[in-house]
Amino acid sequence: MICLTSDIHHCSLRTENQRHCAITELDTAQRFLKILEEREIKVTFFISGKCFTEQWNDVRPLVEHPLVEVGGHNYACLTPTIYHRLWNKLTDNYNGPQWYQRRDALATKTNIHQRTGQWIRSWRNHMYMHGPHTEKILRAAGFTVCSDGVRKDSTGPEIHPTGLLNWPLNVMPDHEHLYHAERSPEWVEKWAARHGWSDDFGSRSYYIDEWVERVLQQLRDNEQRGVISNMLIHPITMYLCDGFSGFERIADYLAERQTEQMGTLCDRALSSVSELNEADDYAFA
Repeated sequence: MICLTSDIHHCSLRTENQRHCAITELDTAQRFLKILEEREIKVTFFISGKCFTEQWNDVRPLVEHPLVEVGGHNYACLTPTIYHRLWNKLTDNYNGPQWYQRRDALATKTNIHQRTGQWIRSWRNHMYMHGPHTEKILRAAGFTVCSDGVRKDSTGPEIHPTGLLNWPLNVMPDHEHLYHAERSPEWVEKWAARHGWSDDFGSRSYYIDEWVERVLQQLRDNEQRGVISNMLIHPITMYLCDGFSGFERIADYLAERQTEQMGTLCDRALSSVSELNEADDYAFA
């Protein structure tokens, strides 16, 4: 089983990927979805709330597609950054005060519902910025799962005491491990040295062909272990690397496996926990 996810951002965010791209990020997402559609691959798109207010006509074909689950990716992707950096310096928490995080989650959820009629239940913070109050706030806002961070030995969603499921990625993500846009080998070396950055797959970046081979091997390894693969691939990154050629190789592999959306998989996980609890209650009755 494989859970494919993507993060999609509003164009006014002006990320470096967006600055280097000849088409809009939502255009890349539509091309990405076309590849999935041809192979009947399910996906969860974590989309910023501002996409629904600033680019509804472009995001609508994505969120109304039957292969797509919509998840939240903050409202404005934790901007203005100066406020978040200041709060992080003062409190060691980039996400901001609890009231701000609560407002952000509810604004994202409500705005998406107003446009689509869907109440989203899956969430990923921009840049995986998981704060000390994330679980409490998301659970209170009615979310089921948060997919922040990277942990290669993750075997699936894990229940937090609040009742929220946490589900880190267990396949090497694309953006941080690929040379593309401004991320040349020289840039990556300087950036990693300056920030001491590394995730559970290390600090190295790769050209697209090698990254694809590594991802395919990790998918095979997880399949052998009987573990659900939780993977993140950004449409805009795939477009910038090689116009989706590398991703099509991954998509061909996914087409031969069972894929499922994150919300559905987490519903099953919570149902299993409930059944186990009921069985324990019956055993001790």
